[in-house]
Formats: sequence, structure tokens, C-alpha cells
Amino acid sequence: MENLALPQARRVAAVDVLRALTMFLMLFVNDIPGLRDVPHWLFHARADEDMMGFSDTIFPAFLFCMGMAVPLAVQARYRKGDSPLQVVAHLFWRTLALIVMGLFTLNAGGVEGGLTYEWFSVLMVIGFFFTWAVYPKATGGRKLLYTAMKAAGVVLLLFLVIYRDAHGVPFETGWWGILGLIGWTYAVCAVVYLFTGDNLRLNLIAWLAVVLLAVLNHLHEPPQGFAWQVLTLSFVPGDWTLHALGMSGLVATLLMQRYAARQQSARFIVLMVALGLAMLGLALLCHPHWIISKIQATPTWLFYCLALNFSLFAFLYWLTDTEGKASWFRLIKPAGTATLTCYILPYLWYPLESLLGVHYPAVLDAGVPGLLKSLAFALVIVVLTGALGRVKIKLKI
Repeated sequence: MENLALPQARRVAAVDVLRALTMFLMLFVNDIPGLRDVPHWLFHARADEDMMGFSDTIFPAFLFCMGMAVPLAVQARYRKGDSPLQVVAHLFWRTLALIVMGLFTLNAGGVEGGLTYEWFSVLMVIGFFFTWAVYPKATGGRKLLYTAMKAAGVVLLLFLVIYRDAHGVPFETGWWGILGLIGWTYAVCAVVYLFTGDNLRLNLIAWLAVVLLAVLNHLHEPPQGFAWQVLTLSFVPGDWTLHALGMSGLVATLLMQRYAARQQSARFIVLMVALGLAMLGLALLCHPHWIISKIQATPTWLFYCLALNFSLFAFLYWLTDTEGKASWFRLIKPAGTATLTCYILPYLWYPLESLLGVHYPAVLDAGVPGLLKSLAFALVIVVLTGALGRVKIKLKI
């Protein structure tokens, strides 16, 4: 297997910074719905609207970051001495955890006449932390305590499933939830990487194949029949457009590692910009045939998002890893290093606000003050994530 991995486990600042920015902005855009007198371009576009709102750019960036992490995570496992079977098991349990969390967040609406949304969500988050918290290494009674806490978390989550079902509100799979879609995309990227390893040529071929599948699965009048379903792999959970975003991030990491190993950072940055321009060209070619739509996951939306993410990563790599300005993003660093914790905390914050009867001044419900409130909320969640991390409270799968 061709080995492109860096000889040491050197952390690439641009990866964490891009992930931190994406998570911070996801917190922001998730808080602005309901605000009045806010520019339309900040929101998600409607399903039939030919536009890409600012909110429509965040989830694809998250998938791009997730794809970037796949080779880094697998390489780290091998450096620690894990066998291929252990790596596969780790990827499987990580995928399963994301899908399970996604389904819970999708079903966190509570039960009419029973557990309210607030209490269901609070118990759900407690179950998440008990089950997937980072527990310190221990022996004896302390190890037994941590095992019991994990088991309690699993039991609590099972209780929530059974409780809903007993009240006639079974868990729905629906669209899997954000974390569920990330989980399926992670699974596709991980399976591809397990077969291709660090071979850049094979990964580029796989990336092009996945992008082609994304286009074929969104033809307006696709051929019918089982053979077409097999050819386009339309039965794979998730959406191939989302998988293409993840695979793009994976390829970006392998290209970065190849050029970093050869001390050719400038060439890597130029290549990322060139890829961004190529994606922009494909977006313009696709636009007469598909509208720009995140909800429909159209090829046009895919290529515009890739144009943005390749170019943005090039800029951040230059700024942080070449020019050494990673400290500029120190305030939001926890969003890049404890991303899952950061994502889950609002599922506790909002219900607690409701249970405690917290109300904000009316001036914060609209316009610039409302947007500033949403930015402040995102920053508070990131700072809280960092504070929890310092006392060793963190989700990790």
C-alpha cells in the first residue's frame, strides 16, 4: 500500500480550524429560525427555490470536514498498533453511534400526554453522555463505576425508545437526522478508504465515481428497473450527493499529506484553488439542468459547495499551517476538537431554557440584535464545550 501519511501524528491546524468554523456557524444558523426582519439569504432556501442561502452551505462543509477526518483517524489507529480488524470494528461502532444519535435527535419531539419535548431531550442528552463520554482509564471500583454509568446510559436510551413505542409514537427513521446522514456518509467514505488505503490514484478514481453516482441519482427522468438501481447504487442509505461531499474531503486530506510530505505546500494550495475553480465550472454547466437546492441535494448545489470548500480549505491551510495564524481562531478551538459535544449541547440548552422559563427581551427577536444574540449563543456553546473539556467531560465515538 502506498503510504502518504505524515511520519509523525502532526495535527494539521487547517483541519481543526475549518471544522471549528463550520461548527460555530452551524450553531449560529440553527439559532436564527424564528427571527424577524432578517435577510432571506441567511436562511435555508425552500425546496423549489433556485438559490443557496448561507445556511445551505454549512452542512456540506460539515460533511467535507468529516471526510477529511477519515484517513487521519484510520492512520492514527494504525500508528497506535490496531489491527485491520480492530480498525474495522472502530469504524463500525462510530458509524452506528452517529446513526443512533441522529435517530434520537430526529425523534426528540416528546410524547403528547407524556414526556414533553423538554424532558425527553434532557434525558436523551444524559443518555448520550453516559454512553459515549470519554471515561478516564481506571481499575478496580472506579472502572466498575464507569462501566455501570455506560450501561445506565444504554438503558436510559432504550427506555426512551420503548416509552415512545408504548405511547403509540414509534421511532421513525425518516431522513435519519443530521447526525444520521453524517453517519451514513462516514460509512461510505470509510469503506472506500479501507479498500483504497493511502493510494491517491485509487482514491481519486473512487471520488470521481462517487461524484458520477451523485449526478446519475439525480437525473430528472432516470431509467427504471433493478439493473439501474444496481448501477447507481441507489439503495445505499443517505444520498450520493452527500457521500460526494465526504469523499471530496477525504481526497483533500490525501493531497495535503502528499504535498506536505514533499514540502510543497504552495503547490497544494494552488491545486485546491484549481479544484475549486473546476467545481465552479461544473456548477455553471449544471445550473441550466438542475436548480441550486440543498433540500433536493442537486448536482448544482454539490458543485457550488465543493467550489467553496476546496477554496476555503486552501485559504485556511495557507493562513494557519503556512503563515502560522492558527492562534487567531483560539476562541472557537473547542468547536474543532470537541465537535460532537458542541453539536449536542443545544439539545440540552434549549429545553433547559424552556423548563426554567427563560425569556429574552423582545428587541432580541428581530434584526441585527437578534443576529447578535444568535452569534452570542454560538459562542457561549463553544466556550461551554471548552470548559467541559477542561474537566474531562466530552463526547467521543
